[in-house]
Amino acid sequence: MDTISRESNTSYLPIAGVLVGVVALILGAVALVKVSSLSKRVPEDLTEQLQKLDSSAQSAMASADKANKGIDSLQRSTQAAFDSIGPEIVKIKDTVTKLEEAAKAREVARAAKGPKGGGAAAVAGPGEYIVKQGDTGTKIVKATGVSLEALEAANPGIDWRRLHVGQTVKTGGK
Repeated sequence: MDTISRESNTSYLPIAGVLVGVVALILGAVALVKVSSLSKRVPEDLTEQLQKLDSSAQSAMASADKANKGIDSLQRSTQAAFDSIGPEIVKIKDTVTKLEEAAKAREVARAAKGPKGGGAAAVAGPGEYIVKQGDTGTKIVKATGVSLEALEAANPGIDWRRLHVGQTVKTGGK
């Protein structure tokens, strides 16, 4: 007889190998069943849905590009409008300045003629105020710092509704 068979062999290694093989076979069968059930769950029109999604994304991207081009165009035209308006605003400002200077020159010329069109300009003495174009009692009060009552008391004969350019008003001070 053989020496192997005569001796008692207590090794469980071949049995463990067979058990591992059976377990692997069972796990493989379970995995196969799971995989086959997964393929049934994937929608049949998945490719179609993905194409629609891709088409929508491309359309949105094209719209965004078009909007960006529109914004750029609007920005350029707005800048061009501001560039063309700038010199016009400067011209208007210069014209207004010239008109203000001319109005001041006319005011000085009127004041130089005096209240009745005489030659010398009226000069305010101490405690006096010379009425200018557009002056009212309230404006004179603000300009001189005198109260309205004191101004009216110092000038009893003046009609405050009909002040004349070049008219002398007493302010009460000396």
